[in-house]
Amino acid sequence: MSAEIRTVTVERELAAAPEKIWRALTQPHLLEEWLMKSDFAPVKGQKFTFSNQPRPDVSVVIDCQVLAIEPHRTLSYSWAAFGLESTVTFTLEPTAKGTMLRMEQAGFRPDQDLAYKGARASWKQFLARLDQLVATID
Repeated sequence: MSAEIRTVTVERELAAAPEKIWRALTQPHLLEEWLMKSDFAPVKGQKFTFSNQPRPDVSVVIDCQVLAIEPHRTLSYSWAAFGLESTVTFTLEPTAKGTMLRMEQAGFRPDQDLAYKGARASWKQFLARLDQLVATID
């Protein structure tokens, strides 16, 4: 097994303008619809959490901090949970059909294979839900 830090990357072209996708990436009530409940604020240095309760006996809390923000283009924040210290970065690029959304989650150590595989599967599902959501908002 490689000793390198691994990154999960998911790209998806959405039939929506970057401004519309940006709203879904930065407004807590929209984040909750495709990702998780959050107290996110689009301010560099802002600390926030994502939380979820997939089952009555399981609570998930992810501690985050906004690292970089360039409206309608780039959003990056730390993502810390269950011993994983990673960085999530969204990049938006306008296309002829809408927007190419790129999500990278970097920082998986070789001993975090389960988290890496979980992130690979989960981000595809999250971005599919994001795609469905942006099709319904104004």
